[in-house]
Amino acid sequence: MGVVNVTPDSFSDGGRWFDTTTAVKHGLDLVAQGADLIDVGGESTRPGATRVDEAEELKRVIPVVRGLAAEGVTVSVDTMRASVAERSLVAGAALVNDVSGGLADPAMIPVVADAGAPFVVMHWRGFLEGGNVKGSYADVVTEVTDELHARVAAVLEGGIAADRVILDPGLGFSKDTGHDLALIARLDRLLDLGHPVLVAASRKRFLGRVLAGPDAPPPPARERDAATAAVSALAAQAGAWAVRVHDVRATADAVRVTRAIEQARTAHPAPSDSGAHGAEGTR
Repeated sequence: MGVVNVTPDSFSDGGRWFDTTTAVKHGLDLVAQGADLIDVGGESTRPGATRVDEAEELKRVIPVVRGLAAEGVTVSVDTMRASVAERSLVAGAALVNDVSGGLADPAMIPVVADAGAPFVVMHWRGFLEGGNVKGSYADVVTEVTDELHARVAAVLEGGIAADRVILDPGLGFSKDTGHDLALIARLDRLLDLGHPVLVAASRKRFLGRVLAGPDAPPPPARERDAATAAVSALAAQAGAWAVRVHDVRATADAVRVTRAIEQARTAHPAPSDSGAHGAEGTR
């Protein structure tokens, strides 16, 4: 999933793709680099970001969705507003990626259910306006898994089909570096819920803190793409449905190599202990 932020203030690429023509071209470039779908968003969700109004979000997003869909691109719309989701689906978007999992706008679930579109349900504990909301967890993996399970139940009750639900652990949202790393390490727990999992780690703060170590400042967001590709490979190996990234080529290459190694492992399974010992005894 390639990212196209039609915003002036996103944390890693705000303002770079702010006009429609540039944004559509960037989306097409990401597809050429290996993206299977493009996630278009018109509102920054970085810590401290101020929400844009509905009219501005629609103005940013709809022309880009329409332009990419007209080129045959599979488009995801990244929004917390039901009105933006509804208009985007009409304009050609194929799925809705809501970082609030339908909590920010009560009309979101009915809109998605009526459209029969896939819906990304992210783990969310509230808006990050005014600074990052600090998440407190006794056991982050268990709590995120349980809270997503409860949110999925609400989504299903709202009419969205089970096979249309995709989960996202919400890396960086009310979570610190240790929380994010633990969730990536235990993606199997999320997969056990029985839905595809989207991993959105690209260029996030926890990667910068891992790269910097304890005493140095984190590198800028755009210098975290190699680290992002490493997470993408691990997520692919764990069975993630998709990874959401800004730099598609590095991740596409990493995932391709991961897949090739998995295929080689299947084609050349390790001998069983008894077989290995038997072979040793005949030498």
